[in-house]
Amino acid sequence: QTLLESGDLDGDCYLAAMARDTGVTPIRLQRVEVGDDLVDLLPENLAKYYNVVPVAKVGKVLTVAVSDPFDIVKLDDIAMVTSCVVRPVLSTDFTIGKSIAEKYNQSGRKVQDLIDGMGIADDLDMQEVTEEDDDDDFLEEGQSSPVVKLVNLIIYQAIRDKASDIHVEPFEKQVRVRYRMDGVLKEVMQPPLKMHNSLVSRVKIMCGLDIAERNKPQDGKFQLKVEGRQIDFRVSTLPMVHGEKIVLRILDSSNLALSLESLGFEQKALDDIRHAISQPYGMMLVTGPTGSGKSTTLYSSIKEVLCVEENIVTVEDPVEYQLHGVNQVPVNPKRGLTFAGALRSILRQDPDTIMIGEIRDLETIEIAIKAALTGHLVFSTLHTNDAPSTITRMIDMGVDPFLVASATQCVAAQRLARRLCNDCKRPMEQLPPPERLLALGVLEEELDQVQIFEPVGCKYCQAGYRGRFALLETMPMTEDLRRIIISGGSALDIKETAMNEGLISLRRAGLLNMFRGKTSIEELLRVTIAD
Repeated sequence: QTLLESGDLDGDCYLAAMARDTGVTPIRLQRVEVGDDLVDLLPENLAKYYNVVPVAKVGKVLTVAVSDPFDIVKLDDIAMVTSCVVRPVLSTDFTIGKSIAEKYNQSGRKVQDLIDGMGIADDLDMQEVTEEDDDDDFLEEGQSSPVVKLVNLIIYQAIRDKASDIHVEPFEKQVRVRYRMDGVLKEVMQPPLKMHNSLVSRVKIMCGLDIAERNKPQDGKFQLKVEGRQIDFRVSTLPMVHGEKIVLRILDSSNLALSLESLGFEQKALDDIRHAISQPYGMMLVTGPTGSGKSTTLYSSIKEVLCVEENIVTVEDPVEYQLHGVNQVPVNPKRGLTFAGALRSILRQDPDTIMIGEIRDLETIEIAIKAALTGHLVFSTLHTNDAPSTITRMIDMGVDPFLVASATQCVAAQRLARRLCNDCKRPMEQLPPPERLLALGVLEEELDQVQIFEPVGCKYCQAGYRGRFALLETMPMTEDLRRIIISGGSALDIKETAMNEGLISLRRAGLLNMFRGKTSIEELLRVTIAD
């Protein structure tokens, strides 16, 4: 190898001799054009790690240039990654390394154009957090590749923009990258289509997933240290028509507001929540769709009751944020640790307060109710549309109405609404007609005083909105409600009774915030339904 690099040994002579000894065909890489499809099939970091160059692909047979055609492990790995039958041809390490730099350079230039367009410096304060200090050589090899740079910058910009999720989506003629910001997806870039597999492979490598498996969903996680703070990522891949879609959930604890006041609740809702979590036992449920802030409300409630005199235990799938002083159990169904199984063990751990990340089945809800009725304070979440229907949902799951009525302290339905930007919002010049306002839920006596603001957009915000706040519909359990539940009342009966006792619905909470100029009529319609 030294003689080849110094020029003292002719490369063609060396290859001819090796070909005679091995029976493997030699190749002159200088004359080979590597197409975009081959670059996409074998990403640059893999090519560098294995020191191979893809030369041609005919059907399912991939021809690669290697210096050692008898390295079976290397060839098998490439076959797994590419889902091809690998045929080796012979070249030298020096020529292969030089060819990798040349063949993949065009892809690097396109990536650099994307990077320049993002307006972020290359020297990011971002590094992977691994269990061992000595990083894997495979990761080290890829750190400077264009794909790694692009993935790092996509993640960095998402964190800078306070995005909650990153979507990488393949289509027939393009790849789309979108961020979910303030609950709404926004397209941020379109990388070259041929880079899609490389992007997915890089993310899979970061979270230890099988890069050769492209036909089954996979889930993983990884950590990054960005500008001195540790950020967790949850990764999900899903096979689509044109390749794998990948979604990254960003869990940045520095963005977590762990106080009930900071969540923007109405005073009644805040009082109802505080009354429920101050009880010595019973169950409080927070309901709503995915991404409605349920976990944040539960974490804030835990923070409020946290003290050294009590044993607080959570069971979550996964543990989204780590809380100091709280015993947190991650569910792992693959290893036999389910919500129900974890709860049984927790009840033998002398708990005072238990938080269950999500109630998904009858077994879990039965154990939760048993805990609430035997002197424990229980917090959990359900997926229902409003507070009253949560009661009937538990009964439909198979729980006795008497147990539901006895164990439940409070039910809160929650949504997150985007907050209008204070720097650019403006009053609507033409208000909707009165009949439409009445249909929205505006009272007749409020029509004359209605003022509604609308989004504009400025340099400080995202299309007229900046941040989000919580809308909450709280239903504390009363004796009248318990009687309705035990007697088999419907969700409508429960809601009518709760409304008579002062329940503020999600729509009404949204209207009150719209009147104050906190949100828009479009946002009200997006996150709430009519009463």
